[in-house]
Amino acid sequence: MSQELMKLVEQSTLNETPPEFEIGDTVDVHTKILEGNKERIQVFNGTVIARSGGGSREMFTVRRIVAGEGVERKFPVHSPRIAKVEVKRSSVVRRAKLYFLRDRVGKAVRLKERRRK
Repeated sequence: MSQELMKLVEQSTLNETPPEFEIGDTVDVHTKILEGNKERIQVFNGTVIARSGGGSREMFTVRRIVAGEGVERKFPVHSPRIAKVEVKRSSVVRRAKLYFLRDRVGKAVRLKERRRK
């Protein structure tokens, strides 16, 4: 009974067309930011290093280097605050979580590019 209720509640919060990207992709995440009564879009670009959860609770983590410091940010996949997720580049990866990139600096962070058809 409670499982069915959870499914009904989750169905109302899911996006009809969730963004399509994979782990290892370099993406631009366009996020809606509220400042007072104005709304603007802020872009966070980086590499997708993880996806977790399922249904309406699915999250993804994006990592980038800013001024020599690693910055990670987690986004809900089905959030109404995300305007769009734009895939800039795809990479060949053999892991579900790319946490090993946290220990790397400079050119060692680069991943081999995947050819798209």
